[in-house]
Amino acid sequence: MSPELFIDIYDWIGVFVFAVSGGLMAVRQRMDIFGVVVISLLPAIGGGTLRDVLLGEPVFWLSDQVSLLIASSAGVAAFLAPRFWTKFKSLRWLDSAGLALFAVVGASKAASLGYGFVICTIMGTITATAGGLLRDVVCNETPMLLKADIYATAAFLGAAVYFVTRQYGYSEPISLTAGASLVFLLRAVTIIYKLNLPASKGDEGAI
Repeated sequence: MSPELFIDIYDWIGVFVFAVSGGLMAVRQRMDIFGVVVISLLPAIGGGTLRDVLLGEPVFWLSDQVSLLIASSAGVAAFLAPRFWTKFKSLRWLDSAGLALFAVVGASKAASLGYGFVICTIMGTITATAGGLLRDVVCNETPMLLKADIYATAAFLGAAVYFVTRQYGYSEPISLTAGASLVFLLRAVTIIYKLNLPASKGDEGAI
């Protein structure tokens, strides 16, 4: 399997799981099928769109219509069978899977253009989190990105692991898998053990 195909598969799986997470949130808010599909597109393509705009590259879904088809199909699947997906405690776990996949795909896109560590990790984090942020804002939910648990930090670390392993000469599939595995592991530990980053206690006198 070529590295390019491996990246595409990671990307398509990420599109699907993020789209399902968006579709389920829309179903929970009792939107019609059109609204569900629209909301499913936000996490599926939003982060990658922002990444490509910032990198000055053609927006990926304008030429990769497979991603649009997968995202739309996932939205319909969430609309038709929400109970099936919720068996997996869906939203947080599906979101974590999408986060893991998109973090390394975004970093890989930047690395393929010759960018260094800082830009690759930033682009990985943006790809993984921006679409979910859009989904949550449009659905009037508190964005997962802004909650205290380990979310964007996990995406950043996964993108960093991808870049470092790639720099040390590991193959693209191994680097992608290592980075994505770390992200999902961090999210799993966070969800199961309810871990949080340190939060400000506030200081009214300083405001």
